[in-house]
Amino acid sequence: MSAPVRVLLVDDQALFREALGTLLDVREEIEVVGEAGDGDEALRRSAALSPDVVLMDLHMPVLDGIAATRRLRAEQPAVRVLALTTFDDDEDVFAALRAGAVGYLLKDVASDRLVEALLAAARGESVLQPSVAAKVVARFAQLADTAPAPRPQPLVVPLTERELEVLRLLATGRSNREIAAALFLAAGTVKNHVTNVLAKLGARDRTQAALRARELDLLGLPRE
Repeated sequence: MSAPVRVLLVDDQALFREALGTLLDVREEIEVVGEAGDGDEALRRSAALSPDVVLMDLHMPVLDGIAATRRLRAEQPAVRVLALTTFDDDEDVFAALRAGAVGYLLKDVASDRLVEALLAAARGESVLQPSVAAKVVARFAQLADTAPAPRPQPLVVPLTERELEVLRLLATGRSNREIAAALFLAAGTVKNHVTNVLAKLGARDRTQAALRARELDLLGLPRE
């Protein structure tokens, strides 16, 4: 059995940290290695504990989650940051992703989905709440409309029909398990398709794949 994913919890609400720690401690695939109440403490605790993933709130005193994420990515690049917050307004979403967060979830996320997201983040995969994924695609479409860029070159190796189906679901923020259920496929099969999709698109993670797919008009979204 592989080692559990080491997680540092960062939130300014002690009761929430305690509840979240209790929830995650019962999962054998997760090990909560520590907590922090603000971004500055998170930087120190992360340097001392070397977690795989920092579960980061955004609105905190002393040093907020955006600034802490930016510094973590610069100072401790091996550590993945997964934003877990109450709000999904555009400013927070894009600021967190620009700062280097590999994912963005809301605090009403189901526990199984949260664990799945932590495991994916530890693997370097991008994890987005469906509402957040929709914002990313919509924002990119808006940028493309207001600032036209040269049309990108077509893919050297085209996606198969099944890979296109997987890509379109991936771009809505669905996990491999959710894609598997939607397409009646095995989870391992979906994982292989996702790997192929990323390789063919030249994308390092799921978020970049969604953006690249929008560039190439692969999502079937209407353009004005």
